[in-house]
Amino acid sequence: MELHSTQPEPMAAESAVPPESAVPADSAGPPEHVAPPEGAVPPEPEPEEAPVPARPARRRGRTALVLAVAAVIGVSAGTAVGFKVQADRAPTPLPALNQPGLGYPAEALPEGQEPEPLSAAEDRQVKTDGDLRKLLLPRPKGAAKGAGAKPGGSWLDVEEYAHRFQDPGGMFGNFVQSDIRRVAFVAWRQGAHKMTDIKLVQFHSGRDAMEHATGQQDYMPKSFEYSAGNDGDLLKGSGSGRYYLYPVKEKAGYLPHYRARAIFQRGDVMVDIDIFDTKRISKNEIRSLAERQLERLS
Repeated sequence: MELHSTQPEPMAAESAVPPESAVPADSAGPPEHVAPPEGAVPPEPEPEEAPVPARPARRRGRTALVLAVAAVIGVSAGTAVGFKVQADRAPTPLPALNQPGLGYPAEALPEGQEPEPLSAAEDRQVKTDGDLRKLLLPRPKGAAKGAGAKPGGSWLDVEEYAHRFQDPGGMFGNFVQSDIRRVAFVAWRQGAHKMTDIKLVQFHSGRDAMEHATGQQDYMPKSFEYSAGNDGDLLKGSGSGRYYLYPVKEKAGYLPHYRARAIFQRGDVMVDIDIFDTKRISKNEIRSLAERQLERLS
């Protein structure tokens, strides 16, 4: 049996047309005029459109200049009219100056009628210019003097006072810049664990004393390790003075730790009072202590 294999006949190759990019640029010339075949009617030529005359360009610069000049003239005219209207108006009288009465007599008082000078007890400046230690509260009867304190009070160096803060270097720089003057303190011990510490921090100005007191009060409500974590209570008669009770600190194997603190300012003196104990401290105790110290400075 004879097998015939059928294969598709090869298709005629299409005439290859080169792409336009392959044609040289100068190979395409204008088509030559070829005579039409006999009997063919040549097409009628398309009518040519009449040329449209070009529109003359507008002179924009001249128009803008005219508008700008008109605007300037309008503003100038309006300003002149405004000045003319204001000039024709009657002047408005100014209100009379109101000066309160002077706080001192216009003339010196006759001899014998001068006010009596303040006594040492009434002049707060005289008090604080003397021995500041004498203004400290006395140590209670039966209480032992605290470490570093004498029975009648002691002096603290500025550097030693700064070391009582978390950042001694920073506080020392602040004290020097604020022109601190001196620090008097007294401390006593009652029982086995109760300690009381009073510091009178004097500056050369009342403003610096107030800033130091305010700076200590500002961080007391915060949640720092050495802050009270509350706003405290207002100390009556002290202006902005406050007293605080700290939350108790308890640690396994140790006695509980209680603390109370009072901060206020009187003149050029900032007062800082601390009470430490292993037993609860009442608000009445720290308030009474602060009030008695405030009275000695008033």
